[in-house]
Amino acid sequence: MTDPDFLVIGAGIAGVSVACELARVAHVRVLEQESQIGYHATGRSAALYAPAFGNETVRRLTRASGAFFRNPPSGFADYPLIRPRGTLFIASSAQRATLAATLAAFLSHGIRAERVNSRFARERVPALRADYLAEALYETESHDVDVDLLLQGYARGLTSRGGEIVRATAVSSLRFDGGLWHAMTDSGEHAAPVVINAAGAWAEQIAAFAGVAPLGLVPLRRTAFTFAPIPHTDVSEWPAVADADEQFYFKPEAGKLLASPADETPSVPCDAAPEEWDVALAVDRVQHATDLTIARIEHRWAGLRTFAADRSPVIGYDTDRPGFFWLAGQGGYGVQTAPATARAAAALAARQAWPDDLTESQLSPDAISPARLRHRRSA
Repeated sequence: MTDPDFLVIGAGIAGVSVACELARVAHVRVLEQESQIGYHATGRSAALYAPAFGNETVRRLTRASGAFFRNPPSGFADYPLIRPRGTLFIASSAQRATLAATLAAFLSHGIRAERVNSRFARERVPALRADYLAEALYETESHDVDVDLLLQGYARGLTSRGGEIVRATAVSSLRFDGGLWHAMTDSGEHAAPVVINAAGAWAEQIAAFAGVAPLGLVPLRRTAFTFAPIPHTDVSEWPAVADADEQFYFKPEAGKLLASPADETPSVPCDAAPEEWDVALAVDRVQHATDLTIARIEHRWAGLRTFAADRSPVIGYDTDRPGFFWLAGQGGYGVQTAPATARAAAALAARQAWPDDLTESQLSPDAISPARLRHRRSA
């Protein structure tokens, strides 16, 4: 294989999508340590396009991705990438103030949501307990995402433009020599002028291989599981349900319900596995708020969501090392922000003009630059 222009480390949604975008103008190679793409955080996503979630930078990236999800390029996917879901943010009587603050924040950021009474909420989700639920917010912009369809669409786009994905190829070292980054891997050495660090929970480890100072990215474990919606039979039209204090959520998933305690437990980079305590905590919280009987967990898993200190993504060239580009810290929002993030990263990596629609969405390179974290850590 000839040396590429860009070497992308990590074939999650971030790495594959930016590689697809860059392949329009350059030769791109993706290195993935696993035998399949999207194995870690991407494949364990809650699969929700939710403009209400995340901080303001994440929300702007999510909104800027909406047009792509609604109308992807011709040939990208054979089926729709998203379908309407909506989200109910529920509150007990003790959470009314939190709910009011959440609504004010949503409206100030242009998110369509309305305060609804418990009767309306229970009509949408009959499992909610009348003696628990005081009121709710109903947000209508959330959609289910077909994550595999999205990932495979980007992968096909990459290869159709001459790009490559090399699987089962873990990077063990990086050195800069002769104007090229040399990555030593299980499959030999790969070299390129630019290396894009899209390694998710392993992003700081990849940076260390390259002699790049850490940015303080922290992987946080998130637990999820599915169960039969006993005593209910058809939950397909229920919206997602999220606790006002983000203590749990659940949503329909292929005839079942997917639930999570919304945990954020610091972890080393690894093939994350769920802890029994976290599963039990979610079971207790869901059953306390609903009439659902979780008699058996059908499938359980955990994934690592990697955050910077300010909980915004890190996208851009490192200020201290030539040709080392960060694409990390998506924090669990990598799927819902992928289209806009990929175009932003591709523009910065290829040193092209910043996309007009990102400017219109009030997104700037400074808001996602790794330099902001360097300044924070040195302050």
